Amino acid sequence: MNIALISGTSGLIGMQLLHQLLKCNSFDYIISVGRRTLALKDPKLIQISGDLSKIQDWDWQNEINSKSLGGEYQELVKAIENENCEISAFCSLGTTIKNAGSKERFFEIDHDLVIGFAKWAKSLGAKSFHYVSATGADADSSIFYNKVKGQTEQDLEKTGFDRLKIYQPSLLLGNRSEFRFGEQVATILMKPLVWLKLFKNFRPIYDYQVAKSMVMVDLDPMRKGLERISSGEMQDLTAKK
Repeated sequence: MNIALISGTSGLIGMQLLHQLLKCNSFDYIISVGRRTLALKDPKLIQISGDLSKIQDWDWQNEINSKSLGGEYQELVKAIENENCEISAFCSLGTTIKNAGSKERFFEIDHDLVIGFAKWAKSLGAKSFHYVSATGADADSSIFYNKVKGQTEQDLEKTGFDRLKIYQPSLLLGNRSEFRFGEQVATILMKPLVWLKLFKNFRPIYDYQVAKSMVMVDLDPMRKGLERISSGEMQDLTAKK
């Protein structure tokens, strides 16, 4: 039994990632965790929600079983408890300082919730963890956003996953539910780089390219250990298929 754990499904990449996972025949179940459930139903999708800052205390077994009146998820729960399954975890949690309201709250979301989800996934038996970071992530950066992303990457390396894949996309293209003026201006200025296929690691990348890359890398048994996957590599990966 192959299971995908995913957090951050309400975001730009998260929605695309969920779509990629649902249509992938390699996964039997996709367990989505978040503050709230999405208005989306699929036979493979199980959504559990709650306070992500307290995810270690979640009664996930009862949460999963409560989604089934006929008890069809009991086998799934037993497989996880007995480590009789393969689990991959995917995380695209993230926000902006503006939306978070403060640097402290931004850190809680982009660092603490990510690390909390990673530790929870590890406790369930996940061997692979895929995290969406950003180009320029650097724990020593003077830019707060990049510094937090870099610190999160460093702390993920300490969690002990057999496979840790860190994706560093540049400016994201896609249909956001919110308006970000700065990103809109940057997109207008940089989109010609996409058309001209210049500066792969710095030109904008589409949300679906990041999501598709994450699934492709997870399914490739040759990709072991820790890897940082650049924006350019993601564009190359998704151009092949």
